[in-house]
Amino acid sequence: MTKTALITGLTGQDGSYLAELLLEKGYDVHGMVRRTSTINFERIHHIQDDINIVQGDLLDEGALTELMKQVKPDEVYNLAAQSFVQTSWQQAVLTGETTALGATRILNAVKNTDPDIRFYQASSSEMFGKVQEVPQTEDTPFYPRSPYGVAKVYGHWITVNYRESYGLHASSGILFNHESPRRGLEFVTRKITNHVARIKLGLINEIRLGDLHPQRDWGYAKDYVEGMWRMLQQDEPDDYVLSTEETHSVQEFCEIAFGHVDLNWQDHVVQDERFMRPAEVDLLIGDASKAREKLGWEASTPFTELVTMMVDSDLDLVARQQRELA
Repeated sequence: MTKTALITGLTGQDGSYLAELLLEKGYDVHGMVRRTSTINFERIHHIQDDINIVQGDLLDEGALTELMKQVKPDEVYNLAAQSFVQTSWQQAVLTGETTALGATRILNAVKNTDPDIRFYQASSSEMFGKVQEVPQTEDTPFYPRSPYGVAKVYGHWITVNYRESYGLHASSGILFNHESPRRGLEFVTRKITNHVARIKLGLINEIRLGDLHPQRDWGYAKDYVEGMWRMLQQDEPDDYVLSTEETHSVQEFCEIAFGHVDLNWQDHVVQDERFMRPAEVDLLIGDASKAREKLGWEASTPFTELVTMMVDSDLDLVARQQRELA
């Protein structure tokens, strides 16, 4: 029997890859988007006709409840959020409303409509913040260092609370940084690869970045959505860390990205205090052994392959944009 899935945050990086995966598995996929005058379907244009686009908003619990009644999903993947860490300082209240309370509203909609719906909450390694142990596991205490991280901690614990209070099949994926050519340009990884392409093609000569020393556990987003799906196929709900179990610095990302196009990163990278976080997260590295043992999941894309994939994609994108302007 065909399963039905509802994805919030459909048009984001993770939403687009998850929609592809679920379609491949034969799901009837519904994707929630917010009502705006312009909606960017760039990431899903190739599968848009295969998805049921529905309107909803994490700020409107009543509308979410009606959406559950309309769609009747077997699985709900809550990927929507104000997800850019830097912006969360400027929009701390909005971040809390969407990323924290939004999770509560959609959990209420699930609970009040059909408690048998299986629910996935997108938790984040940013919850660990000022890390209390290395590497970080599902049991590592949280110490968030941004409004975004704080909001994600709330979303995580309210999911645990509803699971234990109401018996929901609600699982959280504590995903470490996961990137792809579909990453937004505001994120440092995509900012780097896009600037590398523009520098290589002679359009600009420098990129301004903040601190180059922070280390992250960077994986490929397409690998990670498989882990999300596997969590909801388990008999019992639980929380899982998804990570590569490797750490790399922002500087190392620059070295590989520039080196891929035969450029020296030091000739083009300028540090700029405007891009420094008020409270930096210095080191994140996950222990994904639980996911490996219980889900049979592990990251499969090497770091260098991820970086060069993103650079190649941006070279194609920028070259195409230049041809269209000519």
